[in-house]
Amino acid sequence: MLSLKEVCAIFRKLFMALGILVAGTSTFIEPPVLGKVEVPAYAKWSRLAIKQTMLKYPHADITDYLHIASDSKEEMGVEKFRLWLKEGSREFGVLVTVVYATETGKLIRVEFQELH
Repeated sequence: MLSLKEVCAIFRKLFMALGILVAGTSTFIEPPVLGKVEVPAYAKWSRLAIKQTMLKYPHADITDYLHIASDSKEEMGVEKFRLWLKEGSREFGVLVTVVYATETGKLIRVEFQELH
């Protein structure tokens, strides 16, 4: 009969051999590389649309946001956003249109249209 010390030595050797076998046959899988997050071209104007909406509707919470469209002509660019607001028990949408000078990137105007 084997002693406890001999059984432990056998198991130690067995696990070591098993570990070498598994490590030698397995392939290393690299974790996915997290790349840079690309900032959309309309990001500057979406922040402006949100800030201007918060100023126009100071008692409302913005609960949703969607970039709808981009359009640019020679002199002017237009970005459209739909924001969903909640003010007390009232929920409503607001279409925010941001118009800017394409050459300088300066704001021309912000237009609001409530959606019912």
